[in-house]
Amino acid sequence: MARSSRSGPGSPVRRPCPTSLSDEPGRAPVQITTIETFAVAPRWLLVRVDTDAGIVGWGEATLEGHTDVVAAAVHALGERLVGSDPRRIEDSWQRSTRGGFYRGGPVFGSAVAGIDMALWDILGRSLDVPVHQLLGGHVRDSVRVYGWIGGDRPSDVAAAARHQAEAGLTAVKMNATDQRSHLPTQAEDDEVVERARLVREALGPERDFAIDFHGRLSAPAARRLIPRLEESHPLFVEEPVLAENGHAALAGLIGSTPVPIATGERLYSRWDVLPVLKAGVAVLQPDLAHAGGISEVRRIAALAETFDVAIAPHCPLGPLALAACLQVDFATPNFLIQEQSLGIHYNTTADLLDLLEDPDVFTLRDGAVRRPTGPGLGVRVDEDAVRAAAAQFRGWRTPTWDHPDGSFAEW
Repeated sequence: MARSSRSGPGSPVRRPCPTSLSDEPGRAPVQITTIETFAVAPRWLLVRVDTDAGIVGWGEATLEGHTDVVAAAVHALGERLVGSDPRRIEDSWQRSTRGGFYRGGPVFGSAVAGIDMALWDILGRSLDVPVHQLLGGHVRDSVRVYGWIGGDRPSDVAAAARHQAEAGLTAVKMNATDQRSHLPTQAEDDEVVERARLVREALGPERDFAIDFHGRLSAPAARRLIPRLEESHPLFVEEPVLAENGHAALAGLIGSTPVPIATGERLYSRWDVLPVLKAGVAVLQPDLAHAGGISEVRRIAALAETFDVAIAPHCPLGPLALAACLQVDFATPNFLIQEQSLGIHYNTTADLLDLLEDPDVFTLRDGAVRRPTGPGLGVRVDEDAVRAAAAQFRGWRTPTWDHPDGSFAEW
């Protein structure tokens, strides 16, 4: 049966890992035997899938602030999947996403994602090939990444940008603002424009920076502010308005500025992204840990390609989410750039490389990650470190903000 665990009270019995899951005459089909979840700092949820062939797969079902809810969803899906063939990834995906009367959304999408990644990991390991080879092979030899330089109330971003450039990154991203009223003052807008100017000055014209608004602007506020950012030439402006405010507001904003607009981290399926593609978004940012995993994001990327839209997967998350993103990135023609969380402002108790036996797989060269050649997701999880971290995890909830008058503000 599936089991959910924070502390993992003892490692499962390990069996020798075969090189193949191929069926042998007289042998029962390969089956999923257990599915475990591990909540670990800073706010990640890792998924482990075992098979009776001894091959183990790992995935990530992180949904920030809702770890316990998603873990329960993984457990519920596991009740259906234990006993099934792990190689039937599409069948498992369809049954997991459509097998209940109610479907869709971030919780189900994240639960499916963690299991989906693990099944791709198992298949790749059984065949001794990286997942991107199973997706049609690599179309590039390296993947450009960016790092973060500012938190919810960004300060001294110019110095942070210079530091990241000196560390070898060729692109960075910062949050633009803290909470904003429906129509911010000129002084508040001037502050955003000035920070963008300082970052551009620090990086020079040969590097890139992106600006994330976290959906904190109203549509009229965004139409007034974002054209003023054009002179700083951001790579893109991310989620200026909330995705749920509709593609009409987004289309109006896109028509008001030449600055490329990006969105997508809060869209969880190809059906969710279609309206924003029709609205003219320049960059789509699906999150593999939220949007159904490798299987669905691969389809989302293909849909985006038909609109001449690039993808830049959202991933301020853990090592398995990043590993899955990279496998898709290497096999996706319309890929732009990859987010990653190394050194991000909220990784105060854990960091991206802490749970891997081979952290060098994410080593940057000239601001990019080279193509992983290891099997499956291309990383080796330090299971002892995962279980120890899960035993220490105390939970994390999304902060809530108020405006000065006491009303709720977008975080």
